[in-house]
Amino acid sequence: MNKVLAIILGGGAGTRLYPLTKMRAKPAVPLAGKHRLIDIPISNCINSGILQLYVLTQFNSASLNQHVARSYPFAGFQTGFVDVLAAQQTPDNHNWYQGTADAVRQHMQVFEGMDIDEYLILSGDHLYRMDYRQFIQRHRETNADITLSVLPVDDKRASSFGLMKIDNNSSKIVDFSEKPKGNALKEMQVDTSVLGLSSEEAKIKPYVASMGIYVFKRQALIDLLDQYSHCTDFGKEIIPYSIKDYNVQAYLFNDYWEDIGTIRSFFNANLALVKQPNPLFSFYDRNAPIYTRARYLPPTKQLECHVSQSMISEGCILKECNITNSVIGIRARIESGCTIRNSLLMGADYYQADFERRSGCDNRTPVPLGIGANSEIENAIIDKNAHIGCNVKILNKDRVEEADRESEGFYIRNGIVIVLKDATIADNTVI
Repeated sequence: MNKVLAIILGGGAGTRLYPLTKMRAKPAVPLAGKHRLIDIPISNCINSGILQLYVLTQFNSASLNQHVARSYPFAGFQTGFVDVLAAQQTPDNHNWYQGTADAVRQHMQVFEGMDIDEYLILSGDHLYRMDYRQFIQRHRETNADITLSVLPVDDKRASSFGLMKIDNNSSKIVDFSEKPKGNALKEMQVDTSVLGLSSEEAKIKPYVASMGIYVFKRQALIDLLDQYSHCTDFGKEIIPYSIKDYNVQAYLFNDYWEDIGTIRSFFNANLALVKQPNPLFSFYDRNAPIYTRARYLPPTKQLECHVSQSMISEGCILKECNITNSVIGIRARIESGCTIRNSLLMGADYYQADFERRSGCDNRTPVPLGIGANSEIENAIIDKNAHIGCNVKILNKDRVEEADRESEGFYIRNGIVIVLKDATIADNTVI
C-alpha cells in the first residue's frame, strides 16, 4: 500500500449540516462524543496500511487543520503523513473548488510529483469501516482504470444515489445514471448476485449505488482530468464519461455505510451508536480502531447519576442527573436534577477554572459552562462550549420542524433543536 495516495475530499460549505458547520468544516464536525467525522476515513486508511493522505478543504478549515495536525503526527522516520491542502489562488487559477474533480485537479501538480501507482479518492463525511486493501486488490486483479466502491440498495433508497449497470458476466460498469426517477430508475435494476449477493438479497436490493469512493490508476486520473478539463465533478461527469473508453469496475461493499449529510442523518447516526446489542457501527473493534486526538483527560466523575443506554466521554462531571439514550461529549458538566433524553451533547473544548464547583443557581453571572441544575433536554444537539442556565427546558413540545433563532442561540432543523457553539441560554428559558 506504500504506492497508494489517499485524497480525502472535505466537501463543500456543508449547508445541510448548518449550523454545526457555521464555524467548522464538515469533516471537523464532532462525532460520538470525542471523535470527528474526518477520523473515519483517516482511520480506515491507517488500518489498511495507507499512510500517505491529503485532506482537501476550503470552508472554515482552521479547526480541521488543527485537529489533523494534533491527531496524526507520524514519527519522523516514517514516510507517512496526513496533510491538509486548502483551496488557494494561483497564477493559473483564481477559483474556489468547483466540485470533487476540480478540487483534485487544482492539486495535481503535487500529486503527480509523488511515486504513486493509485489514487484513492474518499469523502470526509461518511460513517463506515472498510479495509481498503481488499478494494485496491480487486482494482489490481481486474486491471481496472477506475474502480468504484458500490452499495447494493433497495427501491426506497435507490433514487438518492448515482446508480450503475454492470455487465451480466462480470463487475464491469456499462452504464451510469445520477439519481434517476420513475422509469429511468427501473431501467437501472441489475442482477446484484453477480457481485456476490445471495439470490434472496439480490431480489431485495436490485440496484448498485455509488458510495463516492474511487480508486484510479495513476495515468487514468491524470488523463481524465486533462481530457475532460471542463468537468468539475467525478460522480456526475468524469465517471459517466469514462465508462465507454476505460475499464471501470465495481467493488461490492455490503456493510454499514451512512452519508452524514443532513442534521437528521447526523443525529440518528450518533444515537444509533448507543443501541445494544450489536449497533450498526461500533467504535469497539480492536482490529480496526477509530483514531482521534489523544487528550489525556481525567476519568468521568458520576455523582449519584442514573445513566441508561448512553455513551459518556472522558473528563466529565455528572451530578445527580438522569441520562437516557444519549451521547455525552468530553468535558461535559451536568448539574443535579437534570434530565437528558435522546440527545447529543458535544461537551467543551476547555475547563473553566472552577469546573469542580458546588452546584447552585444563585449569584451566577455569567452563566457557567455546562448544563445548569434542573434543566431538561430532549431530542436536541448541544454544540460545544454551550452555557445552559438553570431550569432550562429544551423540548420542542410544539414540534416545530424548522426555525432560525440565531440571536437566541439556537436553530431547529428537522424537528431537532440545535444550541449553537459557545451560545448562552439564560435561566428558565423554554425552547
